[in-house]
Amino acid sequence: MPSGDDRITAPPPAGWAEARSRVYAVGLAAALPAVERPLAETDGHTLAEPLTTRTDLPAFPTSSVDGWAVRGAGPWRVVGRVLAGSAPAPLTQDGTTVEIATGAMVPEGTSAVLRVEESTRTPDGLVDGVPRAAPEWRRPGEEAAAGEELLPAGALVDPAVIGLAASCGHDTLRVRRQPRAALLVFGDELLTAGPPGAGRVRDALGPALPAWLRRYGCQIRPTDVVGPVADTLPAHVAALRTALTGADLVCTTGGTMHGPVDHLHPALAALGADYVVNTVAVRPGFPMLLARLVGTDGRVRFVAGLPGNPQSAVVALVSLVAPLLAGLAGRTMPVLPHATLAEPVAGRGDHTHLALVRRDPVTGTAHPVRHVGSAMLRGLSVADGFAVIRPGTAGKVGDEVPVVPLPLLPEDRAW
Repeated sequence: MPSGDDRITAPPPAGWAEARSRVYAVGLAAALPAVERPLAETDGHTLAEPLTTRTDLPAFPTSSVDGWAVRGAGPWRVVGRVLAGSAPAPLTQDGTTVEIATGAMVPEGTSAVLRVEESTRTPDGLVDGVPRAAPEWRRPGEEAAAGEELLPAGALVDPAVIGLAASCGHDTLRVRRQPRAALLVFGDELLTAGPPGAGRVRDALGPALPAWLRRYGCQIRPTDVVGPVADTLPAHVAALRTALTGADLVCTTGGTMHGPVDHLHPALAALGADYVVNTVAVRPGFPMLLARLVGTDGRVRFVAGLPGNPQSAVVALVSLVAPLLAGLAGRTMPVLPHATLAEPVAGRGDHTHLALVRRDPVTGTAHPVRHVGSAMLRGLSVADGFAVIRPGTAGKVGDEVPVVPLPLLPEDRAW
C-alpha cells in the first residue's frame, strides 16, 4: 500500500441517508470484476450481465397431461407411444393417435391432446373421447422467446434463478466475484475465551461479524479474523497492511474515536487512506467510518471502522457495509421496507435514531425491544431490524417508518 503523512483530513459527520448513498456510490465505482462460474457455484452471487434464453421456452411443444395426441376426428387408431425425452414421428393420417406422457414432445400433425382420464377404449381397441377445447400442451416460446432478457444485470442469484438459467440451457453464469473480507479486532481488554472478569470483557464481535458478512455475500475464512490486535500504532498498521493484501474489505472493531489507545485513524493515515465517511449523525454508532485505499496494483480496497460496542458495530454494519457491498456487487441500492410502529420510539435530536424492533408476523407491526444499550446484545438477539427515526422527529404509534433488516438468511427475512 502507498504511504502517506501522519494524518488524513476528516470530513464533518455525514447524515445517515447521505452516508449510505456515498458509500454505495464508491462501491459501485469499484464494482468487482465478472467471473464465469458453473451454475452450482453461483448461489448468492450477482449477475454481471442479463440472463437471456438460449432457446424458446419451452423449446418445442410439450404435452401438459398424460393422454393421447390425436389427429382428426375420433375414434382413433393407436400407432405408437411418445415418452419425454424423445423426438416423435409426425402424425400423418387422420384418425390416428399416439399415447403421450406429460412433458413429451407433441408430434407434428397433432390436432388435440385427449386426457387419459377422459378417454375410453372401444371393443376393437380404438381410443375414443372428446378433447377439451383449450390446447393441452405448452407452446414454444410460451414462457419466453429465444434471446429474451429474463433478469437484468445486478439481480441476485438464488436457487430459483439457478433453475431458470438451467432451463434456458445455460451451464455457467457470468457473475460478480464475491468480495473477500477480513476482520481485525482491536482492544487489549478483550478475551477470546471464557467468561469476562477482572476488568476484561469477552469479544463478541470476532465470532459474530464474519457470519453476518457471509450473509451479505462476502467470503471470509477463519484465518481472515485476527485479534485482539495489540493497542499500538505499529501493530495496527501491520495488521491492516497484511489484511489488505488479500481482502477487498477489511472491517475493524473499536478504535474509531481519538482516545489514547485508538490508533485506527493514524494507521489509516500511514497507509495513505482517504475517508469516504468519517462519523455519521446516527445513534447509536455515530463514530463509524469508511476509508478507501488504492494499492500499488491499482486495486481499490476499503476499510470499514466499526465501533467497539457490539450494537453500535452492527448499526455501522447495516448502515455502511451493506450499501458498500451492494455497490461492489453491482446491485442496486438496497430499498428499505416500511413497517407500522406499534409503540412510540424516541427521537435523538439532530441525529437519526436506529431503534431495534421486532416484527409481529400476524399484524406486520414493528415493536421496540428492550435491552438496547450500545454495549448490549440481548435486544439484538430477538430483533428483526432497526426502525429509522429521522432527525428532528420521534416515532409515534401508527407511523410508517423505514426499517433496516438485520442481515439474516434470505429464508428468515420477516420484512
